[in-house]
Amino acid sequence: MSVRADRLLPSPASILRLAALALLLPLLSACGYNTIPTAEEHAKAAWSEVLNQYQRRADLIPNLVETVKGYAAHEKEVLDSVVEARAKATQVTVSPDALTDPEAIKAFQDSQSGLTGALSRLLAVVENYPDLKANQNFLALQAQLEGTENRITVARRDYIEAVRDYNLTLKTFPSVLWATFWFTSNQPYQTFTIPEDKMEVPKVDFGSGQGG
Repeated sequence: MSVRADRLLPSPASILRLAALALLLPLLSACGYNTIPTAEEHAKAAWSEVLNQYQRRADLIPNLVETVKGYAAHEKEVLDSVVEARAKATQVTVSPDALTDPEAIKAFQDSQSGLTGALSRLLAVVENYPDLKANQNFLALQAQLEGTENRITVARRDYIEAVRDYNLTLKTFPSVLWATFWFTSNQPYQTFTIPEDKMEVPKVDFGSGQGG
């Protein structure tokens, strides 16, 4: 049984489709087809780092409270407020899939701000206890807390920058074309509503002899 040679060859329409695809692929790359998903992944990664650093702070608090309690057990109200604020903060988390929800971000930020305020009050109380300030365990916790607060600041800043870049891809040319015709489900991410310079940061440096 013979097979006609023209049946083995691709049709002119197929050749045109393949040629168009060959031309289109480099154009897709050149026009920034990957810009939106790349920026989105960067923002998600930056958010994960924010969560990691806030969790690091939460993990330090039980030991900090116990250490302070050993020298200032009668400061029950302040100690309890830190424990309660930590419980609330650890109950509120935001998955990367919820970064488009302003209420979720606000709830997370409010819970962390509440913990920040409670820590500030606790560390102010410590000023009244010289023996506690000289305790080696407390000094180690103080150093870890100070380092963590610095990492939180950096993580927040990186997230804000990553969100700004991602949101820009959704509304600036040429990536806005992909947002309009291809990545139609992508929405802007929410960022922190309290500017960094307005955030109350716990004062953990007692070298000057002044409390936070």
